[in-house]
Amino acid sequence: MRAAVSPMLVRLADERATGVLVRDHGALYLADGQVVHAESPDAPGLDVLLTARGRLEPGSWADAVARAGSRGEVARFLVDSGQVAGGELEICHLGALFDAAFFALAPASGPTRFRYGVVHWIGRVRPVPTQVVEREAQRRSRLLDAVWPYPAVDTAPLVRCPRTAGRAVGPRRQSLLDLADGVRTPAVVARELGRPAFNTLIEVRRLAAEGLIATPVGSSAPSEPAAVPETAAPSEPAALPETTAPRERAAFRDTAEPPSVLDSALLRRLRDALEANL
Repeated sequence: MRAAVSPMLVRLADERATGVLVRDHGALYLADGQVVHAESPDAPGLDVLLTARGRLEPGSWADAVARAGSRGEVARFLVDSGQVAGGELEICHLGALFDAAFFALAPASGPTRFRYGVVHWIGRVRPVPTQVVEREAQRRSRLLDAVWPYPAVDTAPLVRCPRTAGRAVGPRRQSLLDLADGVRTPAVVARELGRPAFNTLIEVRRLAAEGLIATPVGSSAPSEPAAVPETAAPSEPAALPETTAPRERAAFRDTAEPPSVLDSALLRRLRDALEANL
């Protein structure tokens, strides 16, 4: 899995566009040219990360979506109702955003589309500059390759090596190995364990490097990522789907304008939380 530079994302940031950028492996939601949310089928969503750790009951998440989703204010509802602390939600949302964005920015073979005006029902929590999102995605690519430069293990069903029997591993790694049944992929394992997908990939590659998980036969080391040609954005805004708010709402933070950059202290906290597996 290698993150690629997205020329369209750069253009949309320069335009200060609002909408959703849809790619092969996920989607990035923009507001005024900044990334406010990301989704990918390869990464657990914010709901999984909050409920799996006991920070929020599944019923509470469903209730928040039902009561505030049509207004695009789920995040604000959770904080205003006292169900999740603002700082905790912000850190968890940023973790989910960077996690999904890593997959969404993977090289795409299909068309890339931008739908103007689309707003996600979670709402705006903490806008992130597009260049920060791309830089973090590329940093993660380099980190994965430094651990074990065979990306085939990222998407293949996990197969535990027979010789691992009797080898002592920590409980966290053991829970992952217990799910390495030759059927589940790292994305499935991450979702079942309620862990960020990138953290799971790091652990999978470490286990593969140690000979505890099999690397698919014929795997080759990755080549350097390059800018991927993308289709032009549509000239007219698209109609909003039923799951999005009819118009953009106020930012989660009560500020006149969203911050243009993330402060370094918050980024360090987020990185520490992510690399400590939350």
